Amino acid sequence: MKIVVGQGSCGIATGAKKTSAKFEELIKDKGLDIKVDTTGCVGNCYLEPIVDVYTDENNFRRYTKVSVEDVESILEKELSNEAFEGNLIGEEDAKFISKQTRIVLRNAGLINPEKIEEYIEVAGYEAAKKAVCSMTQDEVIKEIEISGLRGRGGAGFPTWFKWNAAKQNKGENKYIVCNADEGDPGAFMDRSVLEGDPHSLIEGMIIGGFAMGATEGIIYCRAEYPLAIKRLEIAMDQAREKGFLGKNIFGSGYDFDLRIKAGAGAFVCGEETALIASLEGERGMPRLKPPFPAAKGYWQQPTNINNVETFANVPWIIYNGGKAFGDMGTEASKGTKVFALAGKIKKGGLVEVPMGLPLKDVIFGIGGGIKNDKEFKAVQMGGPSGGCIPKELIDTPVTYEDINKTGAIVGSGGMIVMDESTCMVDMARYFLDFTKKESCGKCNYCRIGTKRMLEILERITQGEGRDGDIELLEELCYKIKDGSLCGLGQTAPNPVLTTLKYFRNEYEDHIYNKKCTAKSCKSLIKFEIEDNCKGCTLCSRKCPVGAITGTVKEVHVIDQSKCVKCGRCVETCKFDAINVE
Repeated sequence: MKIVVGQGSCGIATGAKKTSAKFEELIKDKGLDIKVDTTGCVGNCYLEPIVDVYTDENNFRRYTKVSVEDVESILEKELSNEAFEGNLIGEEDAKFISKQTRIVLRNAGLINPEKIEEYIEVAGYEAAKKAVCSMTQDEVIKEIEISGLRGRGGAGFPTWFKWNAAKQNKGENKYIVCNADEGDPGAFMDRSVLEGDPHSLIEGMIIGGFAMGATEGIIYCRAEYPLAIKRLEIAMDQAREKGFLGKNIFGSGYDFDLRIKAGAGAFVCGEETALIASLEGERGMPRLKPPFPAAKGYWQQPTNINNVETFANVPWIIYNGGKAFGDMGTEASKGTKVFALAGKIKKGGLVEVPMGLPLKDVIFGIGGGIKNDKEFKAVQMGGPSGGCIPKELIDTPVTYEDINKTGAIVGSGGMIVMDESTCMVDMARYFLDFTKKESCGKCNYCRIGTKRMLEILERITQGEGRDGDIELLEELCYKIKDGSLCGLGQTAPNPVLTTLKYFRNEYEDHIYNKKCTAKSCKSLIKFEIEDNCKGCTLCSRKCPVGAITGTVKEVHVIDQSKCVKCGRCVETCKFDAINVE
């Protein structure tokens, strides 16, 4: 028997370390010969902590939301070769994984990320050995071209083309860089891969480095990912010990090694020229292109940059052939894509699906639909650089081309799901606040334009919108898109443009009717207690500012001058006696 506890960041945040320690404690006390092991996030983040009990090498029972108090019951049942029904994963939750097609997440939750032997057991490093020892650079690039793999970090540029451009350019040294500076709010795809399967990234970078002729690779990882950095460092040390990194890797005569650069968390460093500036010790600010990094990048040498998910696809492609990857997805958007489901969704976590699957199948078929069965309103895709897709377009296929037509982008893969209680004006304000703060300040259009847009959005959500604000917002959007130097400024207006396109009525309600349709903006709502109040006094006891008064069994009253509109009273009232206007 073997017990495996999921210890990605999501599992640890919900108590997985304590759960694992309790298993170890009980096993030691009972003198049992049972191994307690660690793995990364399997993707069912909403069910953490997750524990898999292996009865043999291939068969296991999965337990979810395992607290310290559940450990003894699970262990006792398993020792009798029985399942503990209290935490056993349900049939519907088990389908969360079975409905997916996993390439990047192929090892998620199945191997110990800190043990290279477990990665090798699932054909790890076979693709790198094949590429370095028995293929030419052109053959590797051709296989990536056949696969149709496009960059999974933003614009979806063909991976083979970038590799080939770096290969063809001459330089004293060449560099391959992994952009692991995942900065979109609600996105955690790259983090999960780094924490749960770091060797797949390393192997992908070895193959990419060989294809373009680089001898050094750099992983630019945000410092806010300490567990990812720790496991990457362990994986790199193990790869060096095996001869997979360093001098003469795989005995091929090819030298290649990796190092990690921890970034300071600047969103703008997701743009490749800003990332390069940061690597060189400069402030992360973009520069004009051309020259492109493939010609003059890190230290003015040919450089290729891809994100974690892109590299994690590469070993599978080389091992199984480009055609196998290209057979999935659509003609223009091939393979699979990993998405992080977050927001008002029942089953938040990581999913990997073939490109071309409708949004509806991802959100409702895999994600289980909207929390509390509220009405689906929209999904934000592509983070601050993306846009909002309304419920009317829920059947849109997940491809680069189809998503772009809506005004959003696939981006790195964040999906923030919104329900009827989400104010779309406030949502646009939130993303503008983010991009304004993350602007490097180099461009006037981006530095000043986003600030002016944010000021307008803040006025509107505070009930101080003016006639002409919508037209002014639109004018600013297009000028910022046209005048900004890099992708941050060029895409910053997208959340505003898409909400204006699909939810213009909400802007008009805020400005002309002084009303928030979603009943979300505090300055435009008020709480009132209706006549069906039973006088239970629960709301008055829970009110943090003492705004609710009344006697037992009598209708209570809210003092509007004191009310901070926190919504605590609505949450606690058992009689639906509090109305929000």
